[in-house]
Amino acid sequence: MDLRLAPSAILTWAVSLASAYLPPLWTGVVCVALAVAACLLLIARAVAPQSLRTFPATLAVACLFAAAVAAHAATQVGPRQDGPVADAAAARDSVVIHVLIVGDPREFGTDSRGSGRWAVPAEVIDMAADGMLIRTRTRILLTGGEGWDQVVKGQEVRTAGKLKPAKPGQVEAGVLAAATPPMRPDSRRKTEARHQPGGPANIPQGPAQLKRQFSSAAEWLQGDAAGLLPGMVTGDTTGLDEGLEAAMKTTSTTHLTAVSGANCSLILGGLVLLARSFRLARGVAAIVALACLAAFVMMVGPDASVLRAAVMGAIGLTALSSGRRGRSLGFLCLAVTGLLILDPSLGTSVGFLLSVLATLGIVLLARPIASWAPTWVPSWLASAVAVPLGAQLLCSPVIVALQPQFSGYSLLTNIAVAPFVAPVTILGTIAVPLVPLIPWLSVIPMAIAGASAEIVAAIARFFAGLPGAALPWPEGPTGIATMLLWSVVTILIVWLVLHPTLAGSAVMSLHRRLVLLIAAGESVVRRRRAKAHSGSRRRPVGGPRV
Repeated sequence: MDLRLAPSAILTWAVSLASAYLPPLWTGVVCVALAVAACLLLIARAVAPQSLRTFPATLAVACLFAAAVAAHAATQVGPRQDGPVADAAAARDSVVIHVLIVGDPREFGTDSRGSGRWAVPAEVIDMAADGMLIRTRTRILLTGGEGWDQVVKGQEVRTAGKLKPAKPGQVEAGVLAAATPPMRPDSRRKTEARHQPGGPANIPQGPAQLKRQFSSAAEWLQGDAAGLLPGMVTGDTTGLDEGLEAAMKTTSTTHLTAVSGANCSLILGGLVLLARSFRLARGVAAIVALACLAAFVMMVGPDASVLRAAVMGAIGLTALSSGRRGRSLGFLCLAVTGLLILDPSLGTSVGFLLSVLATLGIVLLARPIASWAPTWVPSWLASAVAVPLGAQLLCSPVIVALQPQFSGYSLLTNIAVAPFVAPVTILGTIAVPLVPLIPWLSVIPMAIAGASAEIVAAIARFFAGLPGAALPWPEGPTGIATMLLWSVVTILIVWLVLHPTLAGSAVMSLHRRLVLLIAAGESVVRRRRAKAHSGSRRRPVGGPRV
């Protein structure tokens, strides 16, 4: 197991977490301290014996990477904590703001009328506060009701509301409670953004428009497939049925409705097999597959979550195909370090944590668990069980910390839907560029992918309706600790079930040792009793004479 890059990943993640809460000055101090520590470690490596030079060199590299994260974080934290948007948020000013939408809306609750409330990440273009026009480029979080579920990434909107400070560790400079629906940025035409199919007129003709075209093209599908297919292919869940969404949350299959590492690994694996079928060399096939994966990332939108999914999917596929856990673990640590250097705010992202843990579970646990299967079990079936089990074992403690609930059938559901996820992802991805280019040709892959998506929805609804599908779980540290214990017990149970002969011999060996221990204890007790009995017979009978 190659652990040389593990200190780099751990230290850079720790620095990114600390920089989210520290002031910019202290983040700069951390950066300087890490750079000095790296220099000292390099000096120690130079004077150390040859056999002891690897350890200080590894720590020196980790300190240099962490210093780069701290330097980047300091440049981000300054405007976020001390800029004009942060000052207006601290004063809780009422503002009129012009923003660029940089992420998809996310529902987080309902208002007093029962309507949905949405959180939308955005970037400030200009802002009017206290009679002053402020031009800046700072991230904020918009919260609003009607109309905010229709905005898409890349759209410019104008709204009004009250700014308030962001929570500690949040990447945004403030949170704006929007008092109006999204409006066009042109002040001369204060018309609300259109909510008809096709969306507002100022949406760029890019990934957002491609997603909307694919979602519109999928409306002819029947049942749950019309909303689930765009979610599984492009991450667009606006048309997903509420009942199906609740069922997927209950069965822990919501990762299917996002551009996740599983999607990217399926696409990458299919591309590699296609390239190898044309007898291309292994290196050429890998380059072609990576180029096509980059095209897929650009097609669905190259935001942070998609880039993260692409990197983690590539690493997961490498771990499964190569079988070299040490190399795959090194790739994972390098990917974590590189992503944190590029975007230190990922250190506080729960999605990033779950992606890393799921990939780590595949790297460390998937192949060993698959190798435990008997020889008569096909390798594809063993992998179909081992991959979701390995990912779930490491992700479960984090999931119960977010939602204290145990999904009793999550593993079975993920195993049951696995054969249908691949045709949905691959054929759906093929259909995305065909929709605007050759609409009639896109019908065939969309029909097959839609039928598979309908089966996925039916499986999720079936398992969500079974008794014990959503069991309560303790909250807080107690829930995390008990889930960790449950993960360990699950691994032991799986090993015992798949190794009945070894388990039986281990039980018999333990039984023999217990018998010998009990027999030894009984012999000791008998000797003590015999000694005590013989001693009592030697004592004189009677008391002193009177």
